[in-house]
Amino acid sequence: MSFFGFGQSVDVDILLNDADSRKRAEHKTEDGKKDKYFLFYDGETVSGKVSLALKNPNKRLEHQGIKVEFIGQIELYYDRGNHHEFVSLVKDLARPGEVTQSQAFDFEFTHVEKPYESYTGQNVKLRYFLRATISRRLNDVVKEMDIVVHTLSTYPELNSSIKMEVGIEDCLHIEFEYNKSKYHLKDVIVGKIYFLLVRIKIKHMEIDIIKRETTGTGPNVYHENDTIAKYEIMDGAPVRGESIPIRLFLAGYELTPTMRDINKKFSVRYYLNLVLIDEEERRYFKQQEVVLWRKGDIVRKSMSHQAAIASQRFEGTAPLGEARTPGQLSDGSSRQ
Repeated sequence: MSFFGFGQSVDVDILLNDADSRKRAEHKTEDGKKDKYFLFYDGETVSGKVSLALKNPNKRLEHQGIKVEFIGQIELYYDRGNHHEFVSLVKDLARPGEVTQSQAFDFEFTHVEKPYESYTGQNVKLRYFLRATISRRLNDVVKEMDIVVHTLSTYPELNSSIKMEVGIEDCLHIEFEYNKSKYHLKDVIVGKIYFLLVRIKIKHMEIDIIKRETTGTGPNVYHENDTIAKYEIMDGAPVRGESIPIRLFLAGYELTPTMRDINKKFSVRYYLNLVLIDEEERRYFKQQEVVLWRKGDIVRKSMSHQAAIASQRFEGTAPLGEARTPGQLSDGSSRQ
């Protein structure tokens, strides 16, 4: 890079030591496209080389120092001027002087803390990257390389099921149940819906997976709801006493782990939204939050096998309770 045609031009590149063996992961960019990046986890060492290739070997490159940084930062799209760094590590590679020939500088960031998962949303971006800088009097030469970080979680075997009701006085009383409240990203949601009282003509029922992204604090809070999936449960009128099974595979959808109050800047939560539509196009719905988490790839089982295990566990649970007198729309349910 040269300044108005004067000075030395140099190509800077960042090379990881384990680039040949390190796994890559797809990640959505800000423009909605998907690219592959080197994948890291919390606590892993990041090491490699910063390579300088002089375009004209007959000229020297004067500089005020060469450094490499490992940075984790959050960028809120409505406040693009401010980048909130939660990880910032620096290694000085060379003191001020001259570079007379192409060369490479080794670097190593040992056991780097990477507390959050990489995320690109509608109003916020959390990214990790390496940045090599050659400081010069007139213009710095900068090269950045993004990486992707996945956070892995484990949950105890105790994972309670979700039981809820939707009630409209003297018209409708439904109980529905999901087999658990926490699901990993390749999991299967198994459940059932039981109609205790049906006096309105329902023509359609579906479950939506809704992602809710919350950014900002105080008066500057922004909520963005995104419907990730629509799963049709029923097309036609149910009758009293009818039970409808649910089996929803999560692997086919673009999901992230649940993120709560990340660095006090944003949250990402997921909800199962049960939607009923009657013949007069009135909509009744009820939302229930579920927790999503990412598990490692150590054990790989087919989705059909996972579904069978989940179904067996769920069908072995206690039966739904007896019918009760339905009241007004219960808490959390709505009508439009």
